[in-house]
Amino acid sequence: HVFVCQSPLLGCFPFWLQNFEDVRCKCICPPYKDNSGHIYNKNISQKDCDCLHVVDPMPVRGPDVEAYCLRCECKYEEKRSFITKGIKKKKKKFIFFVTIIIYLSILGLLLLYMVYLTLVEPILKRRLFGHSQLIQSDDDVGVSTWFALAVMASLCPHLIQRATNVLNKVEYAQQRWKLQVQEQRKSVFDRHVVLS
Repeated sequence: HVFVCQSPLLGCFPFWLQNFEDVRCKCICPPYKDNSGHIYNKNISQKDCDCLHVVDPMPVRGPDVEAYCLRCECKYEEKRSFITKGIKKKKKKFIFFVTIIIYLSILGLLLLYMVYLTLVEPILKRRLFGHSQLIQSDDDVGVSTWFALAVMASLCPHLIQRATNVLNKVEYAQQRWKLQVQEQRKSVFDRHVVLS
């Protein structure tokens, strides 16, 4: 086996891997007498890359063959299509991985934002605005809680149990707090009735 080295990046490859259609002789022949111009391609070795070996069928006969061939311009071309296909595949893989990284980054940012909205923002609101503005209806709490659970379950199935425990503790704390608020309202209302 013969090995051909292209460059350090592409490396060496066996010559027998080369596709025969990737090596060709191309002859461009301009119009001559009654014949129109034509382009001829033939898979042939470099030493045989000339008009006499490539142009088939020969459009002229006899002494005009030499004159016709002098007008033709023949070039030997080598293409490594399997190398360019390999580079294209690597490029596609790179684009695929970049797309996945971008997708996962966006998903991670959304997850962080969800955690912020469900855990950190209520704590900040309590500190800034006090407890009176945090009273929510049961429907709002239930929807946001179950939405957070559904998102976490779809992103991290192994964390469902932990999330359920945390959510149960939070809901229990919210229910206890609501009962305390209701008792305080009732006692304030009763004091108000007594004082009137």
